[in-house]
Amino acid sequence: MEEVRRSYSRLCKESGAEPQETVLQRLQELPRGRLDLATQSLTADTCRALGKLLQKEALVTELVLSDCMLRATLLLQGLCANTVLQFLDLKVSGGCEYEFQSVPINALTEPTPGGSLCSGKEAFERSHTFHSEGNNLRAAGAEALGRLLRQNKSIQNLTLEWNNLGTWEDAFATFCGALAANGTLRQLDLRNNQISHKGAEELALALKSNTSLQQLDLRWNNIGLLGGRALVSCLPSNRTLWRLELAGNSVPSDVLRAVEQAMDHTQEREATFRENQARTRVLSKEVRHLQEEKSKQFLDLMETIDKQREEMARSTRTSAARVGQLQEALNERQSIINALKAKLQMAEAALALSEQKAQDLGELLATAEQEHWSLVQRQAKERRLEQQEAAERESKLLRDLSAANEKNLLLQNEVDELERKVKSQQDQLFLTRQELTNTSAELKMRAIQAEERLELEKKRSRQSLEDSEHLRFKEVEHMTRHLEETERAMQERAQRLEAARLSLEKELSRVKAVALTERGQAEEELIKAKNQVRLEEQQRLGHLEEKLRLLAQARDEAQSTCLQQREAVAEAQARASQLGLQVEGLRRRLEELQQELSNKDQEKVAEVTRVRVELQEQNGRLQAELAAQEALKEKVAALARQLKVIASDHREALLDRESENASLREKLRLKEAEMARIRDEEAQRASFLQNAVLAYVQGSPLRTSSPQK
Repeated sequence: MEEVRRSYSRLCKESGAEPQETVLQRLQELPRGRLDLATQSLTADTCRALGKLLQKEALVTELVLSDCMLRATLLLQGLCANTVLQFLDLKVSGGCEYEFQSVPINALTEPTPGGSLCSGKEAFERSHTFHSEGNNLRAAGAEALGRLLRQNKSIQNLTLEWNNLGTWEDAFATFCGALAANGTLRQLDLRNNQISHKGAEELALALKSNTSLQQLDLRWNNIGLLGGRALVSCLPSNRTLWRLELAGNSVPSDVLRAVEQAMDHTQEREATFRENQARTRVLSKEVRHLQEEKSKQFLDLMETIDKQREEMARSTRTSAARVGQLQEALNERQSIINALKAKLQMAEAALALSEQKAQDLGELLATAEQEHWSLVQRQAKERRLEQQEAAERESKLLRDLSAANEKNLLLQNEVDELERKVKSQQDQLFLTRQELTNTSAELKMRAIQAEERLELEKKRSRQSLEDSEHLRFKEVEHMTRHLEETERAMQERAQRLEAARLSLEKELSRVKAVALTERGQAEEELIKAKNQVRLEEQQRLGHLEEKLRLLAQARDEAQSTCLQQREAVAEAQARASQLGLQVEGLRRRLEELQQELSNKDQEKVAEVTRVRVELQEQNGRLQAELAAQEALKEKVAALARQLKVIASDHREALLDRESENASLREKLRLKEAEMARIRDEEAQRASFLQNAVLAYVQGSPLRTSSPQK
């Protein structure tokens, strides 16, 4: 630890800066290779010195730099060459600034786009603006992180919580590209990083190429529906990710269910892979154990054969010496010739007996070969039957898949028909809009002429507007009831499709269970066959040892004979060598059969894995088609809602225009009647005035006094 402190002090002095005391204290401790610099304000010189120090430092395996106000590019540049660091924490838990907006209390449980209520934390985070100042990670910091992921080959856990990386889209795209090329990272924490749906699409592209990431935390971002769908589409291509967190992202429940299903499939696949590896290790150990036993037995047999050969050579030498002695004493002991002839006859009888035994041994070997050949034929027949059954199951699955494709085509045809209806209704709506614009123009011209009269008739128009509002409210209630009925019908149809999907998943699980049982049966049969072959080989070796013992006894009896007995012994040796060659040939044949059995087992395992992979691919395609169907359903529902809204607005506008036309016609009729009444009154008044004037003129006194003048 002292050496690390000295190195840090030396690097700080080289850069012309004083080392920080808090950093020196933390470097002095280093519990279990963990360097914790959380909440320490690190200067640029300290970051540069730490970067150079960590390039070659082999004691630090965990580095915590949360809320350090660090210069990310200076420190991360040094970590690119590090080969021992496994854990890196750059989260922002404290020292953050928030800009609070005025939000009502009931906004803590606001509805999400999917219709459900979001939690208080999610509503709180949506109503506040977050500014990351805890680690100063901006666009340059995101690009430095990308270079770190491309060059570093040891970091397995990376925490980047509360760093706002999604705000800089280009830099975040660079980070995602580096993640795609990384092959060592296992866990990545990107909570609260303002990642939008575009950032989620970049992450999805990275996950398609990444082969090491196992856990990804994306909670409390802005991924939304499009980002969730992009992530779901990339999961079938990724084989290692088994945990993906998407809470607090306004992602619909169906997308979350699809993510959970993909994670469950990945976990099942990982468990199956581990189980297969364990079985493979067990089988390899058994095979190695059997090979060792066979090699030991073979070596023991070769040692016994060598010992017997040495004994036979010694016996031949001793017999040759004895024959020489007999030949020297032959002239002296002619009386013993008859006894020797009798003994010779006995030896010939023993030799004939040994020949008979050798012949019996050959017959036993022939029967053993026939039994082994029959066993091989029976196993081949069983394999052919299993292959036929597998082909039948595959054809059945293909038929089921074709039926599902036909259902999908029918659903697609229905969707096309609905789209055509929507287009026709849109055309009609466009025509009605044109007519409405024409009528509105005419009504505007008439309204300009009748503006002076409308002021006197406002009270009557208000009453008519209230009546039209009442009619419009009734029409809206009728449309809402119709909309609810259509939504219930679509939900029932979605439930039927979900039931079909569940039945297909049950069929897939049943096929997997059948494949596993068949594999277990095949393994049991293989173990039984191996045990039977081992027992038969042990029995054959016991018979051969017994026969060799009998041959040794006959050889001992033949040692007291003459040169003819030596020739008989030589013939017996030749026959024994032939038997040894036959035993070696049978052993080689047995090894070839064992190799064929292992090859057949490997082919069977490969076939089972291929069928499993095909089933998984079919399941993935079906899930993708279901997702596409759900998207089409959502589009159809959205179009239907838009059409209903447009139709209701158009109907309301027409009703308003008709009510306005009726009220204007009534007003014009009343005005014309009033004008006619006024004309009549004026005419009567003019006639009355004319009559009055005439009467006044006729009855005037001037008229009577004029003749006197």
